[in-house]
Amino acid sequence: MAMVDASTVLRTEEPRRGRTWLRHVELAVPVTLLVLVLGGCFLWPVIGAVPAPVGGNVLDSNLPMFSPGHLLGTDPNGNDVWSRILYGGRNSLIVGVSVNLLGLLVGGTLGAVSAFLGGLTDTIIMRVLDVLIAFPSLVLVLAVAQSLGPSQLNTIFALAFFSVPAFARIARAATLSLRERPFMAAAALCGTKTRRMLFRHIAPNIAPQLITFSMLGMGVTIVIEGALSFLGLGIPAPAPSWGNMISEGQQSLSATPMLVVWPCVALFLTVLAFNLLGETLRSRWSDR
Repeated sequence: MAMVDASTVLRTEEPRRGRTWLRHVELAVPVTLLVLVLGGCFLWPVIGAVPAPVGGNVLDSNLPMFSPGHLLGTDPNGNDVWSRILYGGRNSLIVGVSVNLLGLLVGGTLGAVSAFLGGLTDTIIMRVLDVLIAFPSLVLVLAVAQSLGPSQLNTIFALAFFSVPAFARIARAATLSLRERPFMAAAALCGTKTRRMLFRHIAPNIAPQLITFSMLGMGVTIVIEGALSFLGLGIPAPAPSWGNMISEGQQSLSATPMLVVWPCVALFLTVLAFNLLGETLRSRWSDR
């Protein structure tokens, strides 16, 4: 009887070990990809011998891969492709992080305050945000970027402006569900001030949902920034970004296709890593 019980325990433990191993892999893969991307873009140019991303010698234009001093070759202007991918990724990631951080802080605050106070405050804030959501966001982003002019800062403001309503709606929905919890009623009965309730009770409980959404939004933001740069409305050349590298490379696509392939691969892997991380965090936090 003891042997049967032991074998039963072993059979039940095996699926658990498999699920645990799978959960570790689901988290390890995107984290490893992001560490490689972030380390390459922000650390490698500092600790490694990487040429400047601009100001190359035209005499060294269109060098093939593995040329001396140029791992991935050069572009038609003689700039090192590997260097431009690293510095371009830095610019694209700065835009993605800044946009989602602003959206999380501003939108999360508006949504939490709107749901917590309710009444006229909730109505005014949400109707203003509904107006922004009603417009085609991509068209308005293009219009705002065109009116502000191409620059990294203007790209951040244009994208962050339209990310606020999405964060606000998520924060509002999460806060509305929290208001009905017993610990919120107990805090109110104890005379806890509104500011303390927002920062002590609301913010920590809605943070997981907002962080998960920001991870998923990172990928979308980087793609949109790439599209704006491709159209000449994002980070202006000669400063590199993955979007304007693709735009420049497609002008000589038949002769030098790798000038488009490499930034596309970097963009794909980065967006994939953020999406996988966001989905993993969402599934883990939803189980709690």
